[in-house]
Amino acid sequence: MTKDLNTLLTALYVLIDDHVVPPRTGRGRRPELTDSELITMAVAQMLQRYDSHRRWIRHIHADTEWRAMFPAMLTQSGYHKRLKSSQPLLCKAILTLAACSPSWFDDLWITDATPVSCGMSRETVKRSDLAGLASYGYCASHSRWYWGLKLYLVCAGGGMPVMWCLANPKLGEREVLAALLENNLHLIRDGQTLLADKGFAGKEFKQLTAAKGLQLLRPDRRDETYRNGDLGGVRQRIESVNQTLKGQLGLETHGGRTPAGVFTRVAQRLLAMAAAIWHNWTTGLTSKRSLIAYDH
Repeated sequence: MTKDLNTLLTALYVLIDDHVVPPRTGRGRRPELTDSELITMAVAQMLQRYDSHRRWIRHIHADTEWRAMFPAMLTQSGYHKRLKSSQPLLCKAILTLAACSPSWFDDLWITDATPVSCGMSRETVKRSDLAGLASYGYCASHSRWYWGLKLYLVCAGGGMPVMWCLANPKLGEREVLAALLENNLHLIRDGQTLLADKGFAGKEFKQLTAAKGLQLLRPDRRDETYRNGDLGGVRQRIESVNQTLKGQLGLETHGGRTPAGVFTRVAQRLLAMAAAIWHNWTTGLTSKRSLIAYDH
């Protein structure tokens, strides 16, 4: 464990314990591993690039430094069950980190959708517990078909997640994003600019976003007169955010096989990225989305 990672996890634990996890009330035995420790451990797992819960728990048990940080350790099945039941806390932690970061006040939000593959074979598709929720979709950036879900992400310019959801890839992008914005209407400020890609073109969608107080900005299509150009330099930001999730945080190898499992693993990765951005802001690092100091 590096000194930078130790500092991040300590600061994150304090923030989560103070502002995310509510105090326990009522009767019953208190768990030895608290919810604050559990969420901190989930972030550490992603920053250390352990996609498998089993390998991560085995690594903690074998390393004296990690055992000293998390003395009350769970088994692999116990960790898996506790983590799935903590989905609301994971989502609340992401939003709390976003609100504590200066990027929360960015006037520019960026949105995009990226595939989350959940199966590679026909037999997996037929037997999966995700049947009925996941479906086949086309990934234009890799020119290939996949079976799984689609991650819709709205983030600040520096990559800090603001709102997100998972959806069937056969659903229309404008339909899903409209529902996501509607469910998070309380987070939208008047005059906020939302940068999207060409797939979100259309008069109705522009009117819908305007009614929510958002100014929609997107690249021009080939059959349109010049308005904004291709916006390639700005659009590259969201592409780099997706690359961080896939390349450094292992989004494409999440390993989830149930709806709750996929949701939890995606939330883990978004929380790890949010924690790194928040800590980099706190420590004054120039590259706010850099994970180099925490992933080894």
